Amino acid sequence: MIMNRDIFFKADSINKIFPGVHALRDVDLELRKGEVHALLGENGAGKSTLIKVIGGMYIPDGGSLYLNGEKMHFTKPRDAIDHGISVIYQELQVSLNLSLAENIFFGRLPHNKFGFVDRAELNSGARMWLRKVGLSINPNTKAKYLSTAQQQLLEIAKALSMKAQIIIMDEPTSALSPNEIEVLFSIISELKSQGIAILYVSHKLEELFSICDRVTVMRDAEKIKTLDIASTDQNELVSLMVGRKIESGFVRSDVSSPEDILEIRNLNTHKLHDISLSIKRGEILGFCGLMGAGKSELARAVFGVDSIMSGEVFFDGQPLHITTENCSRKGIGYIPEDRKLSGLFLNLSVKENMTISTLRQISKNAIIDQKKEKTSIHEQIKALSIKTPSINQKICNLSGGNQQKCIISRWIFHSKLKLLIIDEPTRGIDVGAKQEIYGILDRLSKDGVAVMIMSSEMPELMKMSDRVAVLKDGCITAILNKEEINSETMMKFAVA
Repeated sequence: MIMNRDIFFKADSINKIFPGVHALRDVDLELRKGEVHALLGENGAGKSTLIKVIGGMYIPDGGSLYLNGEKMHFTKPRDAIDHGISVIYQELQVSLNLSLAENIFFGRLPHNKFGFVDRAELNSGARMWLRKVGLSINPNTKAKYLSTAQQQLLEIAKALSMKAQIIIMDEPTSALSPNEIEVLFSIISELKSQGIAILYVSHKLEELFSICDRVTVMRDAEKIKTLDIASTDQNELVSLMVGRKIESGFVRSDVSSPEDILEIRNLNTHKLHDISLSIKRGEILGFCGLMGAGKSELARAVFGVDSIMSGEVFFDGQPLHITTENCSRKGIGYIPEDRKLSGLFLNLSVKENMTISTLRQISKNAIIDQKKEKTSIHEQIKALSIKTPSINQKICNLSGGNQQKCIISRWIFHSKLKLLIIDEPTRGIDVGAKQEIYGILDRLSKDGVAVMIMSSEMPELMKMSDRVAVLKDGCITAILNKEEINSETMMKFAVA
């Protein structure tokens, strides 16, 4: 195949079929040396499948891959790695109990003439690659002591050590703070200047205009269009992704109540210091701060996951004895930051995940009323637009947005729900599902349910919140009213 001299890598008419699912249909993708190329699409569009084909994890059922004009046949990830293609997945592939050096040279440890690992050479090589990504850390340090952002850079260092010429980054900023994203972007710019091609997958559209050169949009297992990033805008990209125009400017309903549902006085934990605040019925109170500021810790403390050292909490006008069981019984719901690790039972069905917290409500004499359960589930699936082929489908097979809606429905089933605490409500979720989740939370607030949103996305907080509490180092530095909420003010108090 004759390739344009500017094209370094090409995926040509790629097809991939799983039982009952045509995951990729004649998909084309071209990468140039030294470009950052965005891959965009809703969950289920085929992005992950395409990444796994390029990375050698899946063998395509049709089509071809070309590198420098030469046809490639990848049957395993090692084949792609050997040809300079590295994939950094959203769930980082870091061995936490190994050192940084051992992670970088995993499977390639240098040995001396006696057959033992050459520690001096190992650490010297690791130190060089760590320096290239801006990590001045002892290579003997165990990876478990790194932050998420540092683990991301460790993965990049590992890719560079394997002479990667193409690095695929899947949602690289989903768990990073604004400062950490800035560091990552500077590393990407440096890689770009070295001629390395970056395939960049993200749901954060605003990022693409900061870092990317071109963008390829996928929808329903097909490539829709490739555009220069300078010639498009967010509205066009959203329309291409979803195949229709959607209202990106979500408008929060005007819901007000004079009555507090929750009041916290001088709450202290090992991570939080003298937290005092209140939230009213039907109010959406946002929480922002840099990574480690205390957002997640506050959510966990209020629901009884983390121990409280001192302070008072009043709920519905009464002192609240905080345990997870008591909070749930009183009408407090909690959705954790990492839905796969802490929020879902991945090997259970959609049905089981949706009703697990409210079995008493659909049971009689300790026996589940299956008719009532099934009716309730179908009502929620329709009300929340949950896309699943069956209520018996394993929840691990649903997209991130549909998984999140299932967790929300779990608490909507709770007949006494008065307060919902939701940590990172739309992390790793596509733009269409985001709008649906915003609508669900808005409807809950109109029904009088108070909502606490912990989010690292400032546009989300500006869009959804009636007030925003800013945290830094476990302390509240400001509580902003609606008219005060903007990115500059939130950042000022987050770093003050």
